[in-house]
Amino acid sequence: MSKDYLNLLGLAIRARKCTLGEESIIRDIQKKNAKLVLIASDTGPHTRKKLTDKCKYYNIPYRTVHDRDTLSKAIGKSGRVAIALLDQGFASKITSLLDESIRG
Repeated sequence: MSKDYLNLLGLAIRARKCTLGEESIIRDIQKKNAKLVLIASDTGPHTRKKLTDKCKYYNIPYRTVHDRDTLSKAIGKSGRVAIALLDQGFASKITSLLDESIRG
């Protein structure tokens, strides 16, 4: 998996177009404010199931990405296992970068 999306993720954080924290992310999924949810590959099974189930129910796209250390380093905050993107532009570009790295 390519790490190209991490730079864009850092930009989205600085632009305040992201939500951090499990409860805040779930709230944004339920309000349909979240356009894409990124979940770290080493997230615990309980948290992973909770987030993926909410995303599926509310039809919010989600992707499993690098481990929590890589994700946390990209946004400059420690111990983050999930991030919700609130901007459709950032979400679309990050989705295309992630899909491209899987295909390529």
